[in-house]
Amino acid sequence: MTATAALLCERQEAELAALDQLPRNLWLWSLVHSQGALRPRLDQVEQLRRALIAGEFPTDFVWPDAAFAGQLLQQLDALELPGFCKNDADMTDTLLRSLLFHLDHVVDYIDRGASAADARQLALESFAVDWKERCGEMEALVAVFGAMGDLSKNLLWDMLRGLLRSGGWQEVVRISHMVEHLPELARVIRQLGRSRASEERDESSRSDAPVMEQIVTYHDQKRIVRVPDYPGETRGICRSGRVARMLPAEAMLLNHPRLRLIWHARHAERILLSYEDDEDMEDAIPEPKPAWRPSPDKLPDQRMEMGPIVMCVDTSGSMQGGAETVAKAAVLEAVRTAHSQKRGCHVFAFSGPDDIVELEIGVDMPGLEQLTDFMGQTFLGGTDICGPLGRALDKITESGWQLADLLIASDGEFGATPEMALRLNTAKQEQGLRVQGILIGDRETIGLLELTDDVFWVRDWRLYGTSQAESPVKTKSLTKLYFPGALRMPEKYQDASDAAKAVATYAK
Repeated sequence: MTATAALLCERQEAELAALDQLPRNLWLWSLVHSQGALRPRLDQVEQLRRALIAGEFPTDFVWPDAAFAGQLLQQLDALELPGFCKNDADMTDTLLRSLLFHLDHVVDYIDRGASAADARQLALESFAVDWKERCGEMEALVAVFGAMGDLSKNLLWDMLRGLLRSGGWQEVVRISHMVEHLPELARVIRQLGRSRASEERDESSRSDAPVMEQIVTYHDQKRIVRVPDYPGETRGICRSGRVARMLPAEAMLLNHPRLRLIWHARHAERILLSYEDDEDMEDAIPEPKPAWRPSPDKLPDQRMEMGPIVMCVDTSGSMQGGAETVAKAAVLEAVRTAHSQKRGCHVFAFSGPDDIVELEIGVDMPGLEQLTDFMGQTFLGGTDICGPLGRALDKITESGWQLADLLIASDGEFGATPEMALRLNTAKQEQGLRVQGILIGDRETIGLLELTDDVFWVRDWRLYGTSQAESPVKTKSLTKLYFPGALRMPEKYQDASDAAKAVATYAK
């Protein structure tokens, strides 16, 4: 290729330079269009896309022309579309494809007899009608989940429109309003998971990590003490009453019949000339000093949070009424928390034996369909906790779910077999699994207490149904108060190697 040919290709490709900044799903819509010249159109579409992702409007947007561009931006502002597009490239691309589609019909309106100004106005009104309904649907989703999430990817608007008009979605909306009255429920669910250490301390979990504490210790401080008149070193002559250390000249007075009276007078007055003795002695005095030492107390571990959520929800007949509403609220809050923090959420809805429905719920079209189906169903059947627990324990061994915590929402009217209780206890010890219970009833049962590490009590569950009666009991711990020895202690069967031995150990 000659230099002239290369230069010519470079100039032609320069017209398409803006395509490097646009996603592929906008190339065809931007290249083949009836409004404006190619290069300005590509530059303006790229500028509009960048501004919408930032949640703003471009400062010098003039496509197709300055007058119509102002009307277009006013319409986007009236629909509050920048807010939906902020930090959401998929939603922005969907919006731009729709905008390019409607503006490309301007020539069709002109062919039908409309003036250029009227044709542009018709295209703009058609775009506004289309997105006014869509904005209402997005607002409904944002009101429940806080954000669009993955719904903006390959969103099927017709399917979504039908879903939002279903009875299941109306139940979702009702439950979402009810969750606002259960802030503690949301807090409990947010603390599930073990993928990241939080700033809080977990008083239920303490480790032997060395913790230094300040104490006061006593150290011997040595010093030299001078002891006067102590036999040791002779330093000179002084006057004293010490006979043993008097000078020989004083002793001679005792042998004279008259001078001996002088000696006695000097001794009485303690003015005998004597050798001056003293001694330097070493003494140790205990002095207090601050010091640090390892504390005998165990340090509370940092509370772990985040990570996937595995949930077992009781859908038996005993959960009908207010308990059913609270259970659905727990599921919805788990989905909302997982969506906002980008965590996985897997739900096991259980009732009688082998009556288990698995739901891996996300904020996407399949997840919304599963959620609305669950919210629209009525709870019926018996209660078998072993089946869902077994599946939940299998789930946390799968890739991506090892750091999940287990949440059990029930009225507690069930009982796990010793084999299942042993398996759950083994998972707690070996895998660090934590089990949180949501009690939707009046009392903790033996079946609930022996499975969970902590129980959150929804005391006023009746108020969320047809009854306005408050709970007849003031504490959920009736079992602990009146039947303190009824629980199976894990240490009684933790060494059992098989189910038969576990049952035999429990029987003892």
